[in-house]
Amino acid sequence: MSPDATQEQIYRLCEEARLYKFCSVCVAPTWVKTANEVLSNSNIKVTTVIGFPHGNTLPEVKAFEAQKVIEHGATEVDMVINIGALKSAVIEHVRCDIEGVVSIAHASQAIVKVIIEAALLNKNEKILSCKIAQETGADFVKTSTGFASGGATVDDVRLMRETVGEQMGVKAAGGIRDYETACRMIKAGANRLGCSSSVSIISQVVS
Repeated sequence: MSPDATQEQIYRLCEEARLYKFCSVCVAPTWVKTANEVLSNSNIKVTTVIGFPHGNTLPEVKAFEAQKVIEHGATEVDMVINIGALKSAVIEHVRCDIEGVVSIAHASQAIVKVIIEAALLNKNEKILSCKIAQETGADFVKTSTGFASGGATVDDVRLMRETVGEQMGVKAAGGIRDYETACRMIKAGANRLGCSSSVSIISQVVS
């Protein structure tokens, strides 16, 4: 999700998603209405991000942002946890953060994915963040924003799947640029991938 993405690029992203039958497009909040209009006659979901990319906005702001993007047509919201609060063991803040977004989203049948930013967490923090996301009713846990020091790893995906079991989705995102890596993530337990190189990966399959 490039900060300098233009409207023309959003149009192109949506058309590529339609051509290759991707599950969803992920766009910045400001482009949700545009993507929703372009994809209105398709089954492709419009995903956007909340508290992106650092997760440090107030819980009330995240909930408000979720409400507005859903009004604009988002059917999936990927929210970033408050990483500093988690690492400080201020668990109630992390829980409140997620609960606010989940409450807003689920009232409109929208899906919530909680981005734990695994590259910045130790093993115990990864497990804890996944458990909190599951306990507060989120639908997916997601590895990364793509803006930290690292993206998805097979080990992180496997740990996340082991932690949440089969009752919750696991999304691997960040650094998935080829078909072989995508397959490893799926084998490790991911049931959704976030890739800026999706077209290139698909081309490797059909070539």
